[in-house]
Amino acid sequence: MITTINTDTVKPSTVNKSIVNKGQVFKGSNNHLNSGENANEQASQRASISTESSNTKVPNYSKLATQLDAVKTDIKSKIGSEDAAYIRRVILAQRACEWTGRILLMLGFIQPLLWVVGVLSLATAKILDNMEIGHNVMHGQYDWMNDKHINSKAYEWDIACDGSSWNRVHNYEHHTYTNIIGKDRDFGYGLLRLSNDFRWRVKNLWQFITYVMLSVMFQWGVSYHEMAAERVFFGKKKDNRKNQLSHAELKRRFFSKGARQLVKDYVLFPLLAGPFFLYVFTGNLVANLLRNLWTSTIIFCGHFTGDVQTFSAEDCIDETQGQWYYRQGLGSSNIKGGKLFHVLTGHLSFQIEHHLFPDIPARRYKEMAPRVQAIFKEHGMHYNTGGFFKQYASVLKRIVRYSFP
Repeated sequence: MITTINTDTVKPSTVNKSIVNKGQVFKGSNNHLNSGENANEQASQRASISTESSNTKVPNYSKLATQLDAVKTDIKSKIGSEDAAYIRRVILAQRACEWTGRILLMLGFIQPLLWVVGVLSLATAKILDNMEIGHNVMHGQYDWMNDKHINSKAYEWDIACDGSSWNRVHNYEHHTYTNIIGKDRDFGYGLLRLSNDFRWRVKNLWQFITYVMLSVMFQWGVSYHEMAAERVFFGKKKDNRKNQLSHAELKRRFFSKGARQLVKDYVLFPLLAGPFFLYVFTGNLVANLLRNLWTSTIIFCGHFTGDVQTFSAEDCIDETQGQWYYRQGLGSSNIKGGKLFHVLTGHLSFQIEHHLFPDIPARRYKEMAPRVQAIFKEHGMHYNTGGFFKQYASVLKRIVRYSFP
């Protein structure tokens, strides 16, 4: 089960003191809480990076914000009909893959290879729905289209996690407090110790097995995590947390969406297949497994490679726009690949750009990446990118490394 970060296990931060102004934590990427030169001068005088993997100089935060804002403004001016046509093509391709897969699953009795192709086709459909469509649509990347179906408030994806719960929690909590220990529950999902910010516990010895189990059951892990189920089911409370929904409503959504997914994949479609019940049942099971493993792997590669840095809440007090950009950039990692690879990742292979500009249509990240990388280089910031196997190996190494004291 996924549990929240227990702040009792969080060590007082002794490293990662990169942002040190005092005040109120920045609440988003579109407004400045403190963008004056005084904040930048204070940070330049007092801030320093002290992590296990890098020595990054302190940038000029005001200039950094101006440059990245300019990139965002330029790209936003180009968003229009091409982007609308793109997402509609992806949705059409997703539906074609889904129904091709479901038909081929029933033809497995003729030729087992047809069943295999059906599984791969259905898994591709589920990946597209989860990553390139669902994730990005629910981030509001296409709300400007005013399409009632392709809208962050209305879209419901094909996984166990209730879309509105994910939208409410992920879009605010993770994207505001990215990698702030004790505030961003997504860092390790409360299950994995991935930095020295957390005290070591005996259960960390087998956290690699925990990681494998989480990956296999990823859609259910996300569902449990996004509703902060340890508070809802077991009464654990977090100080100063205000619930937007009652525990009864959260439970209703959790069980309702989960039940719909189970009935659809393992009862309804298998029964509709009649004598081919088993072919469809097992095909759906394997397709869901492949989707879970893929999405888990991509998300871990974007958030938990060896060079990804963490921050303390004190580091991020009175955070300016430039400092927010700085934290987002150093708390993310990219994966190199071809066009199809990027589509299948939901363009989360450009996780740096996604954390910097979460509401920009993800297909634009490839265009933005060279400019972002050049800006990072100018400010002496590490632009964490690499091939899939390099980044994934780095993730596995981090999981194993922090399994031990």
